[in-house]
Amino acid sequence: MTVASELSFFASTDGDIAYLDTGTGDPVVLLHAGYVDHRLFAAQTPVLAAEHRVVAVDVRGHGWTANATEPFRWADDLAALLRHLDMGPAVLVGVSMGGAVAGDTAIEYPELVRGLVLSGASVSDFQYTHETTRQIVAESHRMLHSGDIEGWLKVFLRSVAGPFRTVEETDQRILDHLSEMALHTIAKHTPGERNWHVPMTDTWARVPKIDVPVLTVNGTLDSPDLLADAERYASTARNGRSVLVEGTSHFPNLEKPEEFNELLLGFLREL
Repeated sequence: MTVASELSFFASTDGDIAYLDTGTGDPVVLLHAGYVDHRLFAAQTPVLAAEHRVVAVDVRGHGWTANATEPFRWADDLAALLRHLDMGPAVLVGVSMGGAVAGDTAIEYPELVRGLVLSGASVSDFQYTHETTRQIVAESHRMLHSGDIEGWLKVFLRSVAGPFRTVEETDQRILDHLSEMALHTIAKHTPGERNWHVPMTDTWARVPKIDVPVLTVNGTLDSPDLLADAERYASTARNGRSVLVEGTSHFPNLEKPEEFNELLLGFLREL
């Protein structure tokens, strides 16, 4: 398990951004889902680092990266980090929220991106329409804002399982791994604190401008609206394709890491 002493830190204009930097070769950047951190990619980082320079980032407000004290966009943070490391253009690999960050960066800073892999992700202003998923998201926000961390964690793990199976049907080791990361990030925050994040808007209108190769990877048990939007993303970008991983939900990289890694390595070798 990564500890803080193994991380590097970039002094941004609003606190340190933590990242793991390993391997050599063409650059690949790993961007995690909401509430967790760079350890989401424990099964991907060493495999990728055998052929590439891999940077796994803790995005602002997560893991070991500073919380915001002023308005920010995650794409701007990532662009500043890539320029600091002199490692663009890079392939950006994002899961869930991290995929949205990757896509926003490709839109805002195309010179820094040479490929996109989005897993369980769509545009950053995506909104769930599937009723069960909407209920889970709403309940999660309510619990978090009320400070009921135990209740929030239960709802968070329900979202990991997806809308078509129970938590009990999900690998307990995966749930434990995600719980550890989520509780670490949540401990950095207080209920009702100000959200300084500035979201991007009208992102669908800008996806056709993305001219680097795009791969979307989604689990067949994930929310149907997210699957539909991932397919739409792949067909809207100039050079995109989509893949489904059977029997997985929102985190195919955790549930079937070997299959996910093969898809990812295949994409990288085709660039």
